[in-house]
Amino acid sequence: MFMSAEQYKQFRQKGTRKVAGGTRAVLTENEIQNEIRERLRWAGWYVIRHQQSMGSLKGLSDLSAIRNGQTVYIEVKKPGGVQSQYQKDFQEEVESHGACYILAYSVDDVDNLVDKR
Repeated sequence: MFMSAEQYKQFRQKGTRKVAGGTRAVLTENEIQNEIRERLRWAGWYVIRHQQSMGSLKGLSDLSAIRNGQTVYIEVKKPGGVQSQYQKDFQEEVESHGACYILAYSVDDVDNLVDKR
């Protein structure tokens, strides 16, 4: 689904979603992750969702995004969520090798990637 940046901003409200009766509720971590994936794909990023399972690297980020030779690792948390020690260790490791790591609580936390065209 392609839309302008303004249409996209109208499409969503930061950290909330519509529920029965028209009230608002905080987005789940999965919903935030899906918004981030959609927004980055719209901006031309190739986005990979990592599934944790037996044998996976502990602390691996939820998403990786690649564009123009740049790779970004994105850990998604709902508001108030915190990284595990394994996730902090992964962040430290990839940043020590010069990679970009983002701890995202909403789709707004990746806007700097969208603006870099």
